[in-house]
Amino acid sequence: MKHYPTCLTDSQWEAIKSIFNVKRKRKHSIREIFNAILYVVKTGCQWRMLPRCFPKWQLVYYYFSRWKHEGIIEEVNELLRNMLRVKSGKKASPSMALIDSQSVKTTRLGGAQRGFDGGKRIKGRKRHIITDTMGLLLVVVVHAANVHDSKAAENVISKLRGRFERLVKVIADGGYRGELISNTKRKFGFILEVVLRKDESSKFSVIPKRWVVERTFAWLENSRRLSKDFEYHTSTSQAMVQLAMIQIMLNRIRK
Repeated sequence: MKHYPTCLTDSQWEAIKSIFNVKRKRKHSIREIFNAILYVVKTGCQWRMLPRCFPKWQLVYYYFSRWKHEGIIEEVNELLRNMLRVKSGKKASPSMALIDSQSVKTTRLGGAQRGFDGGKRIKGRKRHIITDTMGLLLVVVVHAANVHDSKAAENVISKLRGRFERLVKVIADGGYRGELISNTKRKFGFILEVVLRKDESSKFSVIPKRWVVERTFAWLENSRRLSKDFEYHTSTSQAMVQLAMIQIMLNRIRK
């Protein structure tokens, strides 16, 4: 098979192969199939446009869909995140997280859950993410762009429940003010801390802590599949965000 920059190195494959069933004999290895999925995420090509050196696109899409529904993609994300946190001297479970959203356009074909974000003047969807203090993905929820952050955030924050035993605080911007603060504490036991921009300053300034999650969005934009929301289903959009983060984390593993 032709080698592309997105193909897994031996050390990268060793880091994640324990999650997959690699014992059964196949015409095409799981590693080849995963390489093809990463190629789609990075280049933004259509499934049918996969280079012929990869397994047939129908087979690649079958495994993508299966791993999405079975939670395998999310499991790979969690494995790599925990690995990088421990490697950097942190505990696997974060004690603080950050939440933010990004409005993105959808294609003409559209799909489920679309709306118009009047503030950003974008017709499409919102990618709502929660990261740790390293900018690594904890939660992603994709929903219609017309849903206000404070309304959608409760569902997003609920995905943290029972998963991170050390998590105490979630940092947010001014869009998350209001009843959400008390609801987050009452329903989930987390402190929602809103960090505001200094109104008296007209110059650009880095907002403490919040820049981490904003940087994560910048990282994700390096994957062309995320330049728009090309997916019909929001669950597929969420899987694409997870795969883009997986690529980012894999690139931190030495060859």
